[in-house]
Amino acid sequence: MARIRTIKPEAFASESLAEVSVTAERTFFGLLTQADDHGCFRDQPAVIAGLLWSLRPEHGPLEVEDDLGQLASAGLICRYEGEDGKRYLHLVTWHRHQKINRPSGPRYPMCPEHQGGRAPAATKTRPAPATGSGEGGPVSLHGGLREDSPQAPEPSVNHESAGQDGVTEPSVSPHGPDLGPRIRDLGSPPVGGASAPAPQTVSAKQLVGEYVAECTHRPPEGVLGHLGREVAKLIAEGIAPEHIRAGLERLRHKGLHASVLPSLVNEVMNAPQPASGASAHRAWTNPADAEAAYGGEL
Repeated sequence: MARIRTIKPEAFASESLAEVSVTAERTFFGLLTQADDHGCFRDQPAVIAGLLWSLRPEHGPLEVEDDLGQLASAGLICRYEGEDGKRYLHLVTWHRHQKINRPSGPRYPMCPEHQGGRAPAATKTRPAPATGSGEGGPVSLHGGLREDSPQAPEPSVNHESAGQDGVTEPSVSPHGPDLGPRIRDLGSPPVGGASAPAPQTVSAKQLVGEYVAECTHRPPEGVLGHLGREVAKLIAEGIAPEHIRAGLERLRHKGLHASVLPSLVNEVMNAPQPASGASAHRAWTNPADAEAAYGGEL
């Protein structure tokens, strides 16, 4: 579940954010509310568009993908692939600006470039009870004496003294250690015997690229952007790629607006078929021998 995050006033004067578009900046601020306590999140433009741009249908997965590309080029996020083969992103300056009081365990694989691919150590120490000699060593959260650990104060996150002379004692939940959120990852496979549906192998970008290749001249970017959003919606509905291709072909031949693409695809999918055994319709014509046709009634 998303948690409350901090945006400093200096963010609006950031030179890094000034290098990207306004929509990319808005996507960046939205990612702050969705990332886990270590600044990581799934790199899924369609999911991010649904979370951050649900009331702005004109800004869909294709536009979010462009936002993420700008943020990566500006060094604000790092996009990487985890050991599970899935794509993730990391907000590079996360720990510089976000101070999490009690961070939960990582929900996603750590960034191999900026976090070493490992979660930060969760073991903290607290001072041992005083003995008769006044000496004691640090103990783990579970109460075991750690003889190999030096007895030294643990610095605070912001390198300022918290007003204590000894080692800072973390607050411990009576229900055990915090194992992180229990909500499953959006990209995790379903639990049970049923298998997940096969992923769509054809993307909106590929279908629009095929459409552009057949055009005599490249259409304007506004037309292609609108067309890409319509194609992405049809793919999300599970429409077969061959039906979308046929609809795009009709759209190109007729020179129609991109908004009518769903109607053209429906026309392809549900075109009326002639009944089996029925003769083809033939227009009426006057008989060559009117007297023989009408039996002399004229």
